Amino acid sequence: MSQDHSSTPATVTVFASPESWIESAALARCQQVAALDGMLHVAAMPDLHPGKGAPIGAAMTSSVLYPHLVGSDIGCGIAVFPIGLKRAVPERLATRFPDLDRALDPQRDADDPAWAVVQGSVPAGHLDGLGTVGRGNHFVELARVDTVLDSAHASRLGLEAGALLLIVHSGSRGLGERILRTHTEVHGAGPAVDTDAYLALHDAAVRWGSLNRRVLAARVAHALGAEPTEPIVDQCHNLVEVRDGIYLHRKGAAPGDGRDVLIAGTRGTASYLVAAHAGAEANHSVAHGAGRKMSRADALRRGRAKHTVEELRRTPVGSLVVCGDRQLLFEEAPTAYKRIERVIADLVAHDLATPVLSTTPLVTYKTPDLGSVPRPERRDRRRGRGRS
Repeated sequence: MSQDHSSTPATVTVFASPESWIESAALARCQQVAALDGMLHVAAMPDLHPGKGAPIGAAMTSSVLYPHLVGSDIGCGIAVFPIGLKRAVPERLATRFPDLDRALDPQRDADDPAWAVVQGSVPAGHLDGLGTVGRGNHFVELARVDTVLDSAHASRLGLEAGALLLIVHSGSRGLGERILRTHTEVHGAGPAVDTDAYLALHDAAVRWGSLNRRVLAARVAHALGAEPTEPIVDQCHNLVEVRDGIYLHRKGAAPGDGRDVLIAGTRGTASYLVAAHAGAEANHSVAHGAGRKMSRADALRRGRAKHTVEELRRTPVGSLVVCGDRQLLFEEAPTAYKRIERVIADLVAHDLATPVLSTTPLVTYKTPDLGSVPRPERRDRRRGRGRS
């Protein structure tokens, strides 16, 4: 049974079991959203947690469009790309990830092969940040298919146990923030006055985010000595769509109407690819990740008391984390997140999704850092080695 909190004109349904921990602040945020004019229904996913102005891990329907319910990272999503590597030695591959804080420049990097995935013009002409991953919980991860839970579905995707994947989580790199700021400077948290104008900008940011994930995957594939591939999954979880004249806002919630979705765990735990089949009560949406259980400030404070930087750079599953930002290492520690297995179990229990397979991280890239790989590998890299 789902938990129902419907004391406001709009209904609020939380798709989480009693065993799942949901912050009271996150539930309060859902109720605040439900009280907005025109709101119809708020569907909160098991990865629900508080966000700025809106809950994260929620799908919200309304008769009016609220840009702040989508947030500033319009177009953020997760894409999955098969990658063909003969060997996958994390210690060696970690040294070969390119600097994904450095944007591709059409003049300086004109010969970069990653440009090949850009077909036609870049949406909104937004070149700033193209090919960069961003901060926060964004990442590019080399992962291995661990357990296949639905062999027929996995076969249709061309996947089997042991297959290697690039998982890319990134958004619109400043474009969405600019769009939201243009609205809030005039209207604050109010609804869009010209919905067509907002949607045109919004749709460009969604296309940009998808393109950027392809560029990121191509940059990494080339750096690792592989050919880029097309994504087998690419779902945006920060967007608004129009369904039968109703605005469906998703903030940290992935489309769940018959699509395949990669639900990210943490850099030290499994992630799950699921077949989503959520209905109207869930606003046709599913969770997008494990969901934070600690604020960044709490994760930083508690992490520094429990872990060293080196401990956080090699995870309990043996994977490596490439991250030159020490504060970010603590803020994004696996312990700052909920258990991904609990999130998946809640989706299954509420008949929102069916797990297809799980993946285990090998190398998770956050920010460039030569010092984030073991010392022998650093020596190999300086001598021009470290390649698999």
